[in-house]
Amino acid sequence: MATHPITSDAAPSPAGLPSQTVYAIVGICLILGLFVGYFVVGKHAASRVGPAQSAANKVPSMGNHPKLTLEQMKQMADVQASSLVVKSKAEPKNSALLVQIAGIYQSTHQFKEATNYFQSALKIDPKNVPARTAMASCMYYSGDVDGAIGQLNQALKFSPKDPNTLFNLGMIKYQGKKDPAGAIATWQQLLKLNPNLDRKPIVEQMIAEAKGSAIAKTNSDMAN
Repeated sequence: MATHPITSDAAPSPAGLPSQTVYAIVGICLILGLFVGYFVVGKHAASRVGPAQSAANKVPSMGNHPKLTLEQMKQMADVQASSLVVKSKAEPKNSALLVQIAGIYQSTHQFKEATNYFQSALKIDPKNVPARTAMASCMYYSGDVDGAIGQLNQALKFSPKDPNTLFNLGMIKYQGKKDPAGAIATWQQLLKLNPNLDRKPIVEQMIAEAKGSAIAKTNSDMAN
């Protein structure tokens, strides 16, 4: 499964997380192939690829190459996907092609275009859990938090133990819904259903961070 590039020219850590925690989480996301690279950078990523971003905003590129705008990245994606789009029109029932096209648009931050292709693929192959989980990420960064959660819940109906889906669901609850209790319950379910998860310590650290946030939230509510 493809992952998105994680950049380090960043802004503050999400929800008060210490930077070392954020970078540790980035590591698990890359290793497990989770579509949560954007989630772990939290506000930093959302500020650049969220629904309010304009075409004039810059998106960092890899290495020392010039920074690209979202419009330039879309042009690159259109070129890269063009031959696959032509092929998919000749093979309209080929869901794998549609997923491949969606991945190109997702990797260039064109989340709405990616969502459209994932949706087309899922009409053909609705039980494709990785594609549905990826689409949920795109929906989240298009501003549809509830829709993303709905898609992840749908994915869990097909594969209740899927670690990527469960991890992402917890991250969206934590970051998108500001629901640390919901995130904790989801991550605890992840560990229960996947006792041999190789990055279990990272998930446990996220649970601990979310518990701290839940306590702070409770104290703030009581103070108000």
